[in-house]
Amino acid sequence: MKTDTDYKIIPNGTITSPLGFKAGAAYGGINKHARFNLDVSILASDVPCLAAGEFTTNKIKAASVLLCQQILPSKSVRAVVANSGCANASTGEQGHLDASNMASAAAAQVGARLGEVLVASTGVIGRRLPVDLLNSAISRINLSRDGGHDMAKAIMTTDTVPKEIAVEAGGFIIGGIAKGAGMIHPNMATMLSFLTTDAPLEQGFLSSSLKEAIDLSFNMISVDGDTSPNDSLILLSNGMAGGEPIRGGSERARLFQSALNAVCVHLARSVARDGEGATKLIEVNVRGAASMSDARITARTITTSPLVKTAVHGNDPNWGRIVVAAGRSGAELVENKISLDISGIPVVSEGMPLPFDADKLVAALKLPDVQINFDLGLGPYSATAWGCDLSAEYVSINADYTT
Repeated sequence: MKTDTDYKIIPNGTITSPLGFKAGAAYGGINKHARFNLDVSILASDVPCLAAGEFTTNKIKAASVLLCQQILPSKSVRAVVANSGCANASTGEQGHLDASNMASAAAAQVGARLGEVLVASTGVIGRRLPVDLLNSAISRINLSRDGGHDMAKAIMTTDTVPKEIAVEAGGFIIGGIAKGAGMIHPNMATMLSFLTTDAPLEQGFLSSSLKEAIDLSFNMISVDGDTSPNDSLILLSNGMAGGEPIRGGSERARLFQSALNAVCVHLARSVARDGEGATKLIEVNVRGAASMSDARITARTITTSPLVKTAVHGNDPNWGRIVVAAGRSGAELVENKISLDISGIPVVSEGMPLPFDADKLVAALKLPDVQINFDLGLGPYSATAWGCDLSAEYVSINADYTT
């Protein structure tokens, strides 16, 4: 990840790197395919936190999402409890009772009140939480300052690697973890992400800064075009770094926003890179758009095109697929103004094809990072989106997901 003078990456940083946060995890037997033998986890703060969240836009919403939406935004959140292996979605009234039971068990474990605990679940839809197994696992969780690493592992489902980061800026720390590999698409998608900071944030700025960071990151990734009922992103601020509350418009607010953006972009790229069956990260940079919405929709459409994704997987320099994906995006486009390069190799200029070394482009497409740069030539707006290639392994993973 590119760094600048605004923040520095903390080696081996995670969600518990900010002051006052602890986490832990245990195995309850809920996720039969848990890669690290962990599937239930708790994040807790020593003091109450300001909290905000963003959740799935899918009209089918899991019990955990509905419970969190009842609580947030809040000035008094102490903990988040999460499980993998069972989504607790489409489970009716009993699912809501089970989510509440999960929150109650976690509250007892960390010494918090029920309304101070948020819940997140991920896994198979339409199955009830095994409450006895869940409660047993919660009772065995030991919280520690380095427990964020275990929590990052415990929330994984089809992920192949844990996703975590922490950065320091302006006397405060921001940490984060995320999970997600399939059912990933812009506007929050089968993804859990938890962010923490010891910065003293004003409530309004906390919410607005989170929205800005999400728009630049998690809402600009796609793996397969599907979304889930469980998508949740939660930011907790306990203020333990000290100082006056950070409000919008100040220099400290600018520093915080820059650092939060960096954390979210890193996690979002990690989710896209780890897409189910993926072998490559695709980064699409669109510039020259007539509006910001045009820039964003063009970049997102290219990353979601199955034809583009399969061409990248097969190292096929078939740039026409990229051009026509942009053409159907709905953005304003004039053919004789567009230009395109793939990983630094120009292939189109002002709507006309350019001669290029096909072998050189094939070699570039074989690399683990593929960059598509598309210029609409119409205005000053730009946007970046991330996706991954589409392989036969993706079909295999999802064809056998519950069997």
